[in-house]
Amino acid sequence: MFEGLQQKWKVKGGQLALILCTFAIGGSATGWVAKKIMNVLAIEQDWLWAVIYIILVTICWPLMVILISIPFGQFPFFSRYIKKLGSRIGLVRSKTPDINE
Repeated sequence: MFEGLQQKWKVKGGQLALILCTFAIGGSATGWVAKKIMNVLAIEQDWLWAVIYIILVTICWPLMVILISIPFGQFPFFSRYIKKLGSRIGLVRSKTPDINE
């Protein structure tokens, strides 16, 4: 599995470990920040809470991953990754379609 990711992203073992740590910490931080925001909003209806939480996580995740990638030295990888993800869902036009992710 890890070898497949290394080949797909064209990275070495050490960089792959940093990328995976960035994903893990960024995802955890996203959940924590979104929960804090939801506590401030104090929404009573469960269905509305879930919808707003999902929207917050969707918005916060790219920001958190980019922020976390800076101290790990993985900003170039994640900026390309987020642009590629944005182009796949139609939010960003990609000028570099040769990114293999």
